[in-house]
This record gives sequence, structure tokens and C-alpha cells, in this order.
Amino acid sequence: MSFPERANAGTLDPVRLEIMFNALRSAADESFIALMKSAYSTNIKERRDHSTAVMDPSGRLIVQADASLPIHLASMGGLMEALLGKFGGDIHEGDMFIANDPHVAGGTHLPDINMAMPVFHDGELVAFICNIAHHADIGGSVPGSMAGGMTEIYQEGLRVPVVRLFRQGELQQDLLDIVLLNVRVPVERRGDYYAQIAACRLGATRLSEIFSHYGVAAVREGFEQVIERTSKRMRAAIADLPDGIYRFEDVMDDDGVETSDIAIKLEITISGDDIHFDFRGTAPQVAGNINVTLNATQAAVCYTLIALLDPDAPNNQGVLDLPRITVEKGTLLDAVFPAPVAARANTCQRIIDVILGALADARPEAAVAAANGANTTAVFSGVDPRTGDSYVYLETIGGGFGGRSAKDGKDGVQVHITNTSNLPVESIEQEYPLMVRSYGFIEDSGGAGRFRGGLGLERIVEPVGHTCTFNGAGERFTHGPWGLFGGCSGKPGEFRHIDGGGTQSRLPNKPNGVKLRPSEAIMIRSPGAGGYGDPGEREAADLEGDAVSGKFSDEFLAGHYPHHGRDEK
Repeated sequence: MSFPERANAGTLDPVRLEIMFNALRSAADESFIALMKSAYSTNIKERRDHSTAVMDPSGRLIVQADASLPIHLASMGGLMEALLGKFGGDIHEGDMFIANDPHVAGGTHLPDINMAMPVFHDGELVAFICNIAHHADIGGSVPGSMAGGMTEIYQEGLRVPVVRLFRQGELQQDLLDIVLLNVRVPVERRGDYYAQIAACRLGATRLSEIFSHYGVAAVREGFEQVIERTSKRMRAAIADLPDGIYRFEDVMDDDGVETSDIAIKLEITISGDDIHFDFRGTAPQVAGNINVTLNATQAAVCYTLIALLDPDAPNNQGVLDLPRITVEKGTLLDAVFPAPVAARANTCQRIIDVILGALADARPEAAVAAANGANTTAVFSGVDPRTGDSYVYLETIGGGFGGRSAKDGKDGVQVHITNTSNLPVESIEQEYPLMVRSYGFIEDSGGAGRFRGGLGLERIVEPVGHTCTFNGAGERFTHGPWGLFGGCSGKPGEFRHIDGGGTQSRLPNKPNGVKLRPSEAIMIRSPGAGGYGDPGEREAADLEGDAVSGKFSDEFLAGHYPHHGRDEK
């Protein structure tokens, strides 16, 4: 890493601060790319389900890599709080820490493995480089560790408190052996762990270069200024909102076990540059694994604030410390041990929808109708007949993005807090004994509106030459994503089993342990998204585009847009 000129402590003017800040961002970004390019699993190397960050010695978030996932925004802070609380001053050069447990180690669900490496300069602890990667399996009762039906965290996989994976540069092989013994496809898991280790080391090297160039005092000053200026710009954006109390509520479809229509209630109070999110009245934690720990709720809140108020604001402690959040302990959004939490991303998506619904009137130009509101999870597992080795293929499928004040919603994308990539068909069929029969948009799945909602995705997958197991987790499969300001709801999603004769049968929203023989298939249909504004106000040119795109049927257009085709006669 090269720098324009040597800086002196106490001379951190805005220009030099920006240069330093971009150097820190580059360190996080380079670490992110190294992890992606070194990983073994498709979930990381192709879908990029990982994040990297720079933390200060007290555990505050300074920089998160640009391509990181917003759902990881608070996770690394939770890890640092647990790490510093447990080890305090017993941290040394060459140490590297690992953790994943949501209840004791600051994680949000078990498949997300956190790593943190301290960075020293002249013998002084000056920073941490951290990363999170979603492993395709972390053990437990179900391949992929994500399916519905699990009722306590013990069933979801291996729980790892904050422990040293490296002690002063020495790998603790016994610990790694225990971790790998408790997961499926250990060779792939080992490769992903090594990728995380390599990314930490590269990030630490880059941070050391920054400290050597600028000096510890200047970088510390930079840390403070980065946090302070983010806080100021976000508070200024809040102050531009009308003071008042804003309310909204929505429901989760079900917990996959025993409870349906699970309420999330929110009251937002804005007074000047202060904002308070009060989730009291939200349903108690449930038996199924859609529960959320408080740091995941915090991540969802902070992401939505940035998206609504200042999309260019960086993710750091200045955002995390900003909102006041009130959540009752033991509820869906602050679940307590031993609550299962594997599918927490679906609930985080609903938190975002609820905030967007509450603040739509306060910021209509930035509001968005409900997106697909899910992290539609599909896991296929079995033994590859080509090699005799076990495999686990995990993916979360995108869907529709909501209509906006001046644009249609995007079709078939990951939304909000889970900005992972699509896994190409070629990668699936090359890496796994699976065939993708079809993959495309779902006709008529986007809600009508002045600006329509985006379309959901349909993917049909069948095993080749073997019997496999399918597990899934779906949301917005019962209640479609709502529209805003007169816009219509998007179409709900669904899972379907297709037998050898082509007969289809609908599966539960969160199926577990579905056996799939050769010539049978699973159809995954993700939700669309809601529309924005009165459909009667949609422009004729936009309707003409809908008609020729093949995305909407004539029946749909005639039923939702009374003026469609009126000028054609």
C-alpha cells in the first residue's frame, strides 16, 4: 500500500483525514477480496456471504468493507464486546480469536463464524481486523444448519464461545480439530477457515503499514473524527425529518413449528436530531428459529436509517450509537438462551419493512414499498455419486425489490440487509450433482402501482444420479409484500415438490428433511414486491413496456390498470 506523503500527528486536516479514511477502507476491502478469492465454498467465493471490518482497541467499528453485508453491521461489535470482556489485557501479537455463538459471543447465528486479529504497533495494541463468513454447514441436526423445525440452539450446530484459534502465532490444532469434527464437509470448511485466517493476516499487514506511515496518534485521531463526522451527518439527516410519533406493524408468516402471524410492532419518536425505536408489544420469542438477538435488531435499524436518510454514509460506530432502541427481553427481537436463531435474517428483513412503513409519510421520496421481505433459503445435501463425498449446497434466493417514488422495483435481487450475489447455474451444476431445470422471473409477481414492484424468482432443481435431502426456510410465503400509497401487494413465495410424473404439491413454508429422488425436483418461488402509488397513474409508456416485456400477462395488466390499452383503439 502506498501513501501520498508522510503525515504528522496533530495535523489531521479534512483532506488528510479523507486520505487516511480511504486507506482504512482499502485495507478492509482488500481483506474482503482475499477472503472471497481464497474460500472453498460457493457460498463465500461466489455468493460473497461474508464481511470484513476494522475495529479500534476498544471494539468500536471504524470501517466496514463496502461489499460487506449490512446484517453483519453489529455482529463484529458483539464479538469485540465478548472478546474484550473475556480476555481484557491478555491479548498478544499473533493471537487470533474465533467465535459464533449468538447468546454468549456476540454472533447473530451459528453459521456466521467471526474471527478477530489484534494489530500491534511498537508493542502497543492499536486496532483489530475482523471478518465474518457464513459457512454452508456448522453441524447440528440438519444439513446446512438453517432449516425450519429446530427448537433450540443446540440443534442448530456447534456453539463456539470466544476462544483463541492462534496463540501468539501458533495454531491451536486441538481446537480446529474439534470444530472440523462437528461439521459436514470438513475439507470445504477447513478451506473456508483458512481463507478467513489469510484475510485477517493480510488486513493486519495493511493496517500496520497505515500506522507506520501516519503514526499511532494521527490514526487514533482519525478514528475519532471518522466516528464523529458520521454521527453529525446522520443527526443532521434525522433533524430534517418532521418531529412526531410514527407507528407501523407487520407479521412474520410462521416460526416453522407452532406459531403463525407473529407480530412485530414499532413506534418511532423523532424530536430534533434524536430518534427512538420502541418495539414494545412485539410478540414473545417463539419455538422456531426465526428469533433475533438484540445486535441483529440493531443492525437492521441502523441499516434502514442509512438507506432512508443518507445512503452514502459509512457504516461505523457513529451510526451504531445513534438510535435509541427499546426492545423487551425475551421477545422475538431480543431472544434469550436457548432460543434458536438460524433464520434470523428473515426477521431482520421484516424489521426493515416495519421501519420503512412507519417512516413512509415522513420521507415519502425515499421510502420503498415492501420488498420480498425474506432470505429464502434452499439447502440440498447428499453424497455426490461422482466422488463418494458428501456435499451441502446452500443458497438464499433473491426476489422482488419494492416500488419507489420515481422508479420501478428491481426484479430478482437480494434486498436490504442481505446483499449477497446470485449463484450462477453453471457453478451449481459444476460443483454439485444437481441439475437446474429452469431459472427465471415469476410472471405477475410484482405488485401493481404507479411504479410497480419487482418480480420474484423461480428455480427448479433436481438431483442427478442420487437421492438427496432438501431443507428450506421461506417468509412472505403467506402474506405478500405490501404496497405503499395505493400500490398493490406483491405475490407471495412458495416451495413445491415435483414428483417423477410432474405432479406438484406445495410444501410447508419451512420444510425440513424432504427426500428427493432422481427425476423429482424442488421448485423454489421467491416473493415479488409491493408497488408504489396508484396503479391508475402509471404512465402509458411504462404500461407498454410491461406488455412487451413478457413479465406480466394481459389478464394481470387489464385487471390492475383500467387504462391499459385504452389508447390502442
